[in-house]
Amino acid sequence: MLKVAVLVSGGGSNLQSILDYGQDSFKVEMVIGSKDGIYGLERAKNAGIPIHVVSRKEYGNETSNKILELTKGKVDLIVLAGYLSILDGEILKEFKDKIINIHPSLIPSFCGDKMYGMHVHNAVRKSGVKFTGCTVHFVNEEVDGGSIILQEVVPVYFKDTAEDIQKRVLVEEHKLLPRAIDLFSRGKIEIIDGRVNILK
Repeated sequence: MLKVAVLVSGGGSNLQSILDYGQDSFKVEMVIGSKDGIYGLERAKNAGIPIHVVSRKEYGNETSNKILELTKGKVDLIVLAGYLSILDGEILKEFKDKIINIHPSLIPSFCGDKMYGMHVHNAVRKSGVKFTGCTVHFVNEEVDGGSIILQEVVPVYFKDTAEDIQKRVLVEEHKLLPRAIDLFSRGKIEIIDGRVNILK
C-alpha cells in the first residue's frame, strides 16, 4: 500500500477529500502543517493521523530539509493539499516525480510566482475568461511547472465573484486530488518527454 504524507496550510478540505476517498490503495501516514492552529491539523488528529508542524518562521531556509527529514524512508508520495510554501533543495531530488500539488486553475494559465489561493480566482474573474478549473501536477524546481497529471474544467459566469469561482473550483479539486493519488498508487501514471500518460 502506498504511504502518503499530506502537507497543509489552512482548513484542509482537500486533505478531508483524500481521507474520505475510501480506497485501499493508499494510506495517509502523516500530515505536516505549515503553522500551528490550522484546521487541517485538527482534521488529521480527528482521523488519528500523526501530525507535525514545520513553520517557515521557525525553520526558515531549512523548511524543505526538515520536511525531507520527516518523510524520507517513511512515505512514497508527498501531496501538497493547499500547502502555500515552496519546496526546494534536496527534497525535490529525493522525491523526484513523487510530489504532487493541486493548483486552482488550468495550468499554464494563472499560475507561477504569487499565484495562489484567492489571487488566482481574482485574476480569473478580472481576465474575463469563460472557463477555469484545477490542475494536479508533479512538483519540480519551477513553481507550478511540473508535468500535468489531471485537469478539470469549470465555467466562469459574468456575475461570479472570486468566491463563487473558488467554491466551484474547490468541488472539482476534492474529486481530482484523491483520484490522482489513487492513479499513482496503482502505477497508472507514466511520464514521457515531460507529459503524463494515464494508463488504462
